Amino acid sequence: MQRPPYEPPKGTHRLRRGRFSGQNLIYHITNRTYHRRKVFENFMAGRAVVNALRRAHMLGHADTLAFVVMPDHLHWLMQLTGNKPLSVTVNTVKSLSARGINLGTGRRGPIWQKGFFDRGLRRDEDVVSVARYIIANPIRANIVEKVADYPLWDAIWI
Repeated sequence: MQRPPYEPPKGTHRLRRGRFSGQNLIYHITNRTYHRRKVFENFMAGRAVVNALRRAHMLGHADTLAFVVMPDHLHWLMQLTGNKPLSVTVNTVKSLSARGINLGTGRRGPIWQKGFFDRGLRRDEDVVSVARYIIANPIRANIVEKVADYPLWDAIWI
């Protein structure tokens, strides 16, 4: 007897295989810029990303726990709060920030690579340690010597 073909649950066809989108779960998201261009060396472009994260909160999609906007990527520690799937929430931030950057700088074209990387945190994982790891990225990248010298980060605990 032949097995029927696998059909994902309705509405999950866009989720990466193995990706689970759950309300109130915490995720570490990484988004890269298109062709790894250093778009966010421009402070105003980086602020457009920060504004998009705030907008996602105001829309009820997610609570930002920590983030750092690096020259060519974003690390975002967030908790899904609304009824929107993870992919919709992340793509909303990417879309809002791209529009803001393109309008503010007069440029055209994509800002972000397609897709994103996500890692769901386990219940027993130390969220504050993950946040510290995220915001220390500019130090590990030798951009600054201390986090306080880098302008595009935040964390609710620090």
